[in-house]
Amino acid sequence: MRNHLTPSTLLFASLLFVPGAALAHDDKMPMKMQHHAPSVACQTTALACASVATGAFDPDGKLWLTWLAGGRISVASSDDLGKTFGDPVTMPATTLPLDEGPDARPKVAVGPDHRVVLTYTSRDEKYNGHAFIARSADGGKTFETPQPITSNSPSQRFETAEFDQDGRVFAAWIDKRNGAKARAEGKPYAGAALAFAWDDKPGGTLEAAAIARDNSCECCRIGLAFAGPGRPVILFRNIFDGGVRDHAIITFADPKTPGPLYRVSDDDAKIDACPHHGPSLAIGPDGVYHATWFALGRKLKGLYYAHSDDGGKTFSTPMRLGSSNAQTSRPYVLALGDVVYLVYKSFDGTMTTVDLMTSRDSGKTWTAPHPIAMTHDASDHPLLIANRSTAYLSWLTLKEGYRLIPLEPQS
Repeated sequence: MRNHLTPSTLLFASLLFVPGAALAHDDKMPMKMQHHAPSVACQTTALACASVATGAFDPDGKLWLTWLAGGRISVASSDDLGKTFGDPVTMPATTLPLDEGPDARPKVAVGPDHRVVLTYTSRDEKYNGHAFIARSADGGKTFETPQPITSNSPSQRFETAEFDQDGRVFAAWIDKRNGAKARAEGKPYAGAALAFAWDDKPGGTLEAAAIARDNSCECCRIGLAFAGPGRPVILFRNIFDGGVRDHAIITFADPKTPGPLYRVSDDDAKIDACPHHGPSLAIGPDGVYHATWFALGRKLKGLYYAHSDDGGKTFSTPMRLGSSNAQTSRPYVLALGDVVYLVYKSFDGTMTTVDLMTSRDSGKTWTAPHPIAMTHDASDHPLLIANRSTAYLSWLTLKEGYRLIPLEPQS
């Protein structure tokens, strides 16, 4: 097992343990930044005690939010854009502690026919994950008993699930089954693997998992979008020859067939460590791919954006995000109509700011960064979600709580 980033490396990577900075940590460190100071009041499962929160809109415009608090996963909905939430549904306690790493979070996906899907992961002290999926067929009023996302694997982490354009649920995650098998046979194996499964039977079980790609980085979230019905596109940190951990993308030819692997950028990240900083992916209605990522390479360092006009085969020259002297982290991209939205966090030593950039020409040109939200204390990742034609920043902060901020394209 390779090493995780040390605190000194994290300083270099602009992922510092300071209020308002990105919530990254060395997995070997026993302490982790919380969104709330430890207190009796914040040991409950209430949203006010949440460490991370992920939102999504359903087809009817209702906001869904899932969060981790009190060692449990909860989910609730809002009819007034997050001002108030209905009674939450809390998932059963897991045998092992929930995965609260910097790139780990519960996720919610909502689709047609009042279907809601939750995914989340628990893990042991060796960071072997156990991912779960929980489904609701009645608009989130009740959920079936959470089920393991796969079997016959010693570890699954950084799971994600989304509805495609036909209302089918696709799940992907980082899986260690092939690595464990190789080690048992005395063979070398770098990293983990990218696994996937479809969930076509509400109330049933996921299809048997398949491996889309061996030798992925084992500790970063993945980006997921769809090039069309039954055609997932996955952006992830791959391990190339020589142990270089740069980002790559695959587009499925059909639901069962992962396409070729294409490199997103030549960062030359030859580092045997855990960046804990995964990418973001969006695909516009014009078919252009939009990617953001954190680079920790010998050629590129920092936050970057690039787009692809040919289905991910080639990407534009990476565009640096933020000042090279600033502590920047957690870029996220959303394509909605003819506008592409991009946000990231900046920390100046006192305040964390979420900066917004927009593009109206499929990522060729961008507006200057513009601050849209800020906090003086700890904060979760800035996430982008859409309700019909309106984009929103979905952001949980210690001081202000959960915020849903509508975004207007900049001119």
